[in-house]
Parts: sequence; structure tokens; C-alpha cells
Amino acid sequence: MLAGKTALITGSTSGIGKAVALQLAADGANIVLNGFGDAKEIETLRAGIEKDHKVKAAFSGADLTKPEAIEAMMTEAAGTFGGIDILVNNAGTQFVSPLEDFPVEKWNLIIALNLSAAFHTTRLALPHMKAKKWGRIVNMGSAHAKVASPFKAAYVAAKHGLSGLTKTTALEGATHGVRCNTICPGYVFTPLVEGQIADTAKARGMTEDQVKNDVLLAAQPTKEFVTAEEVAAFASFLCSPAAAQINGADLSIDGGWTAQ
Repeated sequence: MLAGKTALITGSTSGIGKAVALQLAADGANIVLNGFGDAKEIETLRAGIEKDHKVKAAFSGADLTKPEAIEAMMTEAAGTFGGIDILVNNAGTQFVSPLEDFPVEKWNLIIALNLSAAFHTTRLALPHMKAKKWGRIVNMGSAHAKVASPFKAAYVAAKHGLSGLTKTTALEGATHGVRCNTICPGYVFTPLVEGQIADTAKARGMTEDQVKNDVLLAAQPTKEFVTAEEVAAFASFLCSPAAAQINGADLSIDGGWTAQ
């Protein structure tokens, strides 16, 4: 389905991003991985993508909190593959704290990684997409792009901002064959959510099991975590011809959380 296309997925060395990268590779796209972690594990992932899916795969360890690093990553990817056809802005981080105690450095980090990085990758990917008259941008939002929760000021602000960026990008790309949408997952059991459980337990004076069952899954009527593979399949669909008229949408995959 995506043979000849190149997809860059930020934050793709683990969790949702890794699942998306594997799915788009299975769809035939060349892959640019980005993230951090153990160098041997990342190389195993990269080489495995090439071996298993017969596509090309590259890795960039760019620090997405630095615009100059993003520019270097995008330039390198364009030099290797000719440009980015599919951009998945997935990289993110979280911190849980009461607003009056929220560390300023954590606010700055979350806004930079969860929101500003998507602006920079998008602005740099769009010229190629417009020239090719085809492009797909998938921004990884959250149920928190639609609703808020206590103690997550920076994350909620960034995800709401990402939704706005999606809508503007969708309008500007609409007549150029470029589509931009936000996927809004509920709680997916990833390393990020595991960290949230510990942080929320501390912030609320609860046990981790109480946070998991009484806070996280309490928000999702299905009482089940969303899987990374389900989110990846959703991203794949948005890159397919069947989704050509889906543009500028915030699309929930949250077990019914935001239906309440």
C-alpha cells in the first residue's frame, strides 16, 4: 500500500511509535526511526525492519527539543530518501504535579517535545509533500487533546495545542494532497504510562494499583487499556486511500473515555 513512500516516526524506539513504525514498514514504507535507548537494541530494531519487511530503514537520535537537531534530522532523511511522505509526530513525555508546584523546566520540556517539535517537523516536511501532491501527517494526541485531568497542566496544554496545529496544517495542505489528523488514544500501556502511574500515585497519595484501576481505567468504559498495535493500525488506515477525505480530525481511540 505504501511502497515507495518514506515515513518518519518520532519517538519510535519503543511504545506506540515503535508499533507504528513496524506497521508502516509492513505496509511497504521506508522508515526513519527516531528516539533514544540502548544503541544495540535500536540497531536490532532497524535491521529487523529491513530484513522482515524488505524496506529501507534509518535511525536518527536527534534531540527533538532542539530545532537545529530537528532540521539536521529532516535534512539527512531527505538526502537519504528524497523527502518525507508520511510524518508521525509521536514523541512525547509527561510529568504529573499540582499546578502551583509544577516545575518550570518540566513545563518547558513538555511543550518543546510534545508540541514545538511537531511544528518544526511539519514545517520542514510540507514542501516535499506539496511538491509531490501527496502527504500524510499523523499527530499523536491523546484523550487529553479533548479533555483535561488534574495535575497534567503541560501535557494537556501541549495536546490541545497539537490539535490546533493539526487543524491549521489540514487546511493549508487540503488542496495539495496533504492530509493531517490527530489520533487521540486513551490510556495505552506503554513505558510513558507506566511512569505516569508512579507519578500519579505520589501526587494523589495512592498505591500504583489504585491509580491503574481507579484513575486510569476508570476513565475508559471498556475497562481495558488501548494497545499500541491498535493505534498503529489506526495510523495505517489514515495513510490509506480509504482515508483520503479525513482531514483535520481529532480521532478518538479511547474505549469511550471522551464519550462521557
